[in-house]
Amino acid sequence: MIINDSEFADIPTPTGPMGTCIFRPVAPGRYPGVLLFSEIFQITGPIRRTAAMIAGHGYVVAAPEIYHELEPAGTVLAYDQAGADRGNACKTAKEIAAYDGDARAALDYLKSLECCTGRLGVAGLCIGGHLAFRAAMNPDVLAAVCFYATDIHKKSLGRGMNDNSLDRAGEIKGELLHIWGRQDPHVPLDGRNLIKARLENVGARFTWHEVNGAHAFMRDEGPRYDPELAYRCYGLVLELFHRSLGSGETAVGPGGMRH
Repeated sequence: MIINDSEFADIPTPTGPMGTCIFRPVAPGRYPGVLLFSEIFQITGPIRRTAAMIAGHGYVVAAPEIYHELEPAGTVLAYDQAGADRGNACKTAKEIAAYDGDARAALDYLKSLECCTGRLGVAGLCIGGHLAFRAAMNPDVLAAVCFYATDIHKKSLGRGMNDNSLDRAGEIKGELLHIWGRQDPHVPLDGRNLIKARLENVGARFTWHEVNGAHAFMRDEGPRYDPELAYRCYGLVLELFHRSLGSGETAVGPGGMRH
């Protein structure tokens, strides 16, 4: 589907306005909503292209600036050491409650849109995978995709580096899709096994995939990108969203042709 990728919203949150890029099909109608959380670098080119790809399959996608209260509006950190250092510093400077408040505000915003059916999913990469995991604790989230979600096994997200994501895993009622790279040093085998065992113990509905890829193998910039793996994984994402969120209600134009 042809999409509009130029919309922007300042979503009110408990810690101030959160700049959010909106991607949606151009065709009139109503579509399920997807909240997409970025890596520590915020809304980079690869994140925008991921959002556009999902939107083009019939979704309204909201991609927020996850560090909106810590960085000037519109900040995009570079894929270099300085950018990584700043992104990691922000990751542990922000309160867990602020991450959760952002997620709830963005979900409510999506539901408020006339072009959204109100059926919601979440997705994220790296820290975004962890944020998607936490966002899935909201009861109206029907599906969640977590790509190589960092810090869950170490409980090290947010100020104090003592998050309760694993403890609250039983609150996730929608279906989870976890995708990991076996060559990812940020989430080693024992960490992956810890997360998987916790999901088994709480009776979560989840699918688990481990592939031969490095951290950030989905990012289409840099030496770790694996296009073949990315293609396969996007298929898994869309299968989950199509099945769990349903399809859009696209308007029918003259002659019975869909826009």
